[in-house]
Parts: sequence; structure tokens; C-alpha cells
Amino acid sequence: MRLAIFAAALLSTVAMVAHASAPTLPASGKWTTPAEASAFRTTPDYATTVDYLQRLVAAAPGRLQLMSFGTTPQGRAMDVVVASNVPGITPAIARERHLPVLLVQAGIHPGEIEGKDAGLMLLRDLALGGKFAGVLDHVVLVYIPVFSVDGHEQSSPYNRINQNGPESMGFRGQSQYLNLNRDYIKADAPEMLAWLKLWNAWLPDFLVDVHTTDGADYQYDLTWYTEDPHKLDPGIDAWQRATLARVMPAFDRMGHLNSRYLEFKDGRDITKGLVNFGSGPRFSTGYAALQNRPALLIETHMLKSYEVRVRATYDLLAQLLRDIAAHPEELTAATTKADATTVARASNAGASVPITFKPDPATTTRALKGYAFSQTKSDVSGDIWVQYDPTKKKTYQIEDQDGLLPGISITPPAAYAVPAQWTQAIARLDAHGITYRRLTAPLTVDADGYQLDNPVWASKPFEGRLMVQSFTQATVKRHVTLPAGSVIVPMDQRAANVAIELLEPQAPDSLLRWGFFDATFEPKEYGEPRVLEALARRMMASDPALKAEFEKKLNDDKAFAASARARLFFFFQRSPWYTVQGVGAYPVLRLQQKPALPSTL
Repeated sequence: MRLAIFAAALLSTVAMVAHASAPTLPASGKWTTPAEASAFRTTPDYATTVDYLQRLVAAAPGRLQLMSFGTTPQGRAMDVVVASNVPGITPAIARERHLPVLLVQAGIHPGEIEGKDAGLMLLRDLALGGKFAGVLDHVVLVYIPVFSVDGHEQSSPYNRINQNGPESMGFRGQSQYLNLNRDYIKADAPEMLAWLKLWNAWLPDFLVDVHTTDGADYQYDLTWYTEDPHKLDPGIDAWQRATLARVMPAFDRMGHLNSRYLEFKDGRDITKGLVNFGSGPRFSTGYAALQNRPALLIETHMLKSYEVRVRATYDLLAQLLRDIAAHPEELTAATTKADATTVARASNAGASVPITFKPDPATTTRALKGYAFSQTKSDVSGDIWVQYDPTKKKTYQIEDQDGLLPGISITPPAAYAVPAQWTQAIARLDAHGITYRRLTAPLTVDADGYQLDNPVWASKPFEGRLMVQSFTQATVKRHVTLPAGSVIVPMDQRAANVAIELLEPQAPDSLLRWGFFDATFEPKEYGEPRVLEALARRMMASDPALKAEFEKKLNDDKAFAASARARLFFFFQRSPWYTVQGVGAYPVLRLQQKPALPSTL
């Protein structure tokens, strides 16, 4: 119901013109995009971009919708275009007609803005030209021209030192200095909260995220990344592989050269081979994988001209649209089945879900189409200075260690319970569209819980938070009364994998890792040294084993022996005055059976 209400509200903001017959292409020149008009030397500001889209909508009534789906921290509208040959298309109509929904987003890093200018060209040709006849009969395109609008408007020639054009481009972070492509799970940025509402309304079948590389120089004008098969539903992985096996050769036949994403083991020496950069749910493709959706990361090459990069993006998006339109039922069948499989997994008591991944030691050899390069000992940095010679093409045979294997796996519970007082955690469940039932009265449960000890935090902030890097974890039994307002999160839902990532503390992008539960590691009561001196003597007198443990630690740990505070805390930490505080008691519980709740909840 919540999603349906949002979808209706979202679509109520559409700027539409009364439906008319299919338009014909207007006079030449009127629909030249701003980037084309500048011979791709420049990219338009946001107002000019939206003005162009508004004119397109007016010229293509019934085929394009332009709407705002959020507001940035600086008060700018976040706009999205929906393209379909079904007049007044909505998420409900798309699902009813089994039309695959393709979400393409540009400008999550606004300095890497090819996707915006390629998108303007593509939307023009979809709406007004004859190049894509019938494509929008079979695919719904949801296109975000600029995701990080505030960052886009902080334009400068000096935002991307590694990049060849355009003359001025946006800033990598949004106005609160957050990198949106690290924010999908923690969802701190207002822009990400808006994006998640859009995602939950449309539930796209395929996500494409357009970027530009940094890093090494090579011949490819475009590289791309998809998630490792171990992170995906098998049907999603199969669809992704089959689609790209058709699309990428067709893309190259258009005059391009593509490669799977190139993550080098050593950026100073590309011949040392490749690894998988790991991704994760903080990134677009990793988040889509949790949502049982295929996703494609596009990385045009930073040193190719801006025109080459824009046209490469256009051509690949065009090939993807044509291919999906030719096989629409394959994509919708794959995503529908993946969701059903996730729901059904809750009935399998032995199910195992990986939450961390590690490099696969297996390697292959692949050809890398690069350039000759030199390595010089630098008298400035003292390191190696790498210089490429793009006039000398060279193919290298290099080791490829791109695969991943599951690391830590968990058996999902029947449900998680999040106590009512952890409001920020519950708010993130809402943001991600996770289904739960809220208690209207206290509920006493026997549950599994985690005791987390020895936390270590990062030494500096990352994306506005100090992440918890490591801790020890033990499973414990708990008898707890959950207060009214607590939420029960069942695992028989399509978004179960997102809930697992959020709520299992060892997951790399869990709420625990991002600092949502830091306070649970802090004792609130302490012992005065004079009191602890007396307590220590009583405890050693009554427990010879404890006395021996203390003396051994004094002998083995010089730092401990030198710290009066640590020596007294040794005893306080083992006393009931400390343990009663519940320090390190992870508040989220794992329920092995869904509790019987009143039907009115």
C-alpha cells in the first residue's frame, strides 16, 4: 500500500500535454542538444538541461513524462523522465502488462556526465525520430539525467584532473560532501532517500549507472562491470550474461572497443594483472544485486574525447534498449522468478546466504589492449612515475583473477526483531521498502542474539561516518520483552537480502558497520578506582582461576601491566556491575519462528 500511494503521488506531478498522434521529427537543428551544439566542448547546466527536456515532453505528448522525484539539500528539484509508448504509463500499468522497466541514471558523479548528454540525444531520438520504432512499445525507460544535482551545479574546469573534457564539469560529492555511490545502504543523503522512493515505486527490472574511469590508459573507450555470479540469483546472472553476449559485440561493430572493467593489481604496472574490485551494497550494482536485479556499470574512458565518450554511452544504451525490446519477457521472467525464489527460501531451514566475499584464487590469462608505457624513478615523489605512449598500441597477455567466492555465510532466521527505540534503524527499513509488522503491545520472545566485543573503529571518517572495522561476535540466547512499536521483519519477502545486509552485523555494509549502533559499545556506569581496588581483591580471593588469568596477563602484556586503568577494568569488566549494562549486546534479534501476531497489526 505504501508503494502504491507513493507511485500515485509521484505521477501526479507529471508535466503532460494532451495525447496526440505519433509525432514527426521537427525541423533540423531545433532538437540539437546543447552538447552537440558546442561540438561536445561543453555540457549544459541543469536549468538548460531541464528546459530541453520540457520542450521534448511538449513535442512528444503521451510518450514522455517529466517529473520531480525529490529535492536536494540546496533546494533543487531532482528530475526524472519516463519514456513509453503507453500514454500515462505508471508502475502498476507496467507490471500489469509485463513491460520491463529499465532505469538509467547519469551524474551520480556529476563530473562524469556523459550519461546526461547521451541521454538527451537518446530521448530525442526515441520520442521524435524513427530510429527506435516500436522499442517503447516493449520497454519502459526511466531516465535520471543528473542524480547529484547540487554537485552538478558546482561546476569547474578543475573538478576532474584526470579527465579529457568537457571544459567544465560537476563535483564528485553532493552539497553535504557525500559520495552518493557509497550511500545506497546507509542512505544518509536526501538524494538517496528520494532515489529509494523512486526505486520502490517502479521496482526496475534492470539498472544502468553511467560513469567515467580514473586509472590507467588503454585502448578501450568503454569498460563495464556486472556483479559476480555468487552475488546474484542464477536466473539474473544468466540473463545478464546472455544479454551482454549479444549487445557487446554489436556495440563494437559500431566502431567502439569495450572490455570488462579493469581493476589492476598494481596501477603502476598493468602487466601484473587484474582483480575484482569487490563492489558491495554501498555501490549501485551491489545494491541492485541485493534487490534481485541485474545492473550494469558503464565506465567510459577518461582520456578519450568527450564526444567519443558521449557517443559510446549513447550507442551502448541504444543497443541495450533494442535488445531488451526484442526479448522483453526474458527479463521480466528472470526478475519475477528471482523474487519468488527469495520469498520461498524462507521455508528452507538449511538455506545459506553469503554476506561477505573473498577473491577466487583461480586465474585465467587474457589479452589487454593497452599502450606502451615506461616506469621512471621519480625525483619528486620518490615513487614510480608511469607514462603511457598512446601512439604505440600494444597487446599484453596478463593474469586475470576476477572471480569471487563466498566468505562468511549465515542461515537467515524466520524474522528479525528491531526494538522500537532504534528509530534510525527502523527508518532505514522504511527507506529500502522492507516489509515489517509493528507491535502495538509488548511481546516477550526467546530469540538468538549476538554479543559483540572488542570493537575497532576506523582511524578517520569515511562518507561522514567512522566505520566499525572489526569486532568479535558470539551467538547467545536471549529472553526479551520487546516494547510496543518494535518491528518484526519476516524473511518471506522479496527484499529479504536487503534486510540481511542491514541487520547482520558482520555484513560489510550493515547498519552496525556504519555506526548506527555505536552506543551499544559504551558502558554508561563506571567504577571509582578506590572501589575497584577493593573489588579486585575480593574477586581474586574467591576465584583462584581469575587470579591466575590476571597474573598471566600482567606477565604477557606490557601495555596492560603499565596501565592502572586497564588493570582495574579487567576486574570491573568481569563483574555483574559491568555485565548488567549490556555492553556489546547487539539489539537486533533473530527469531526462529515468526511470532503469532494479531491480524490487525
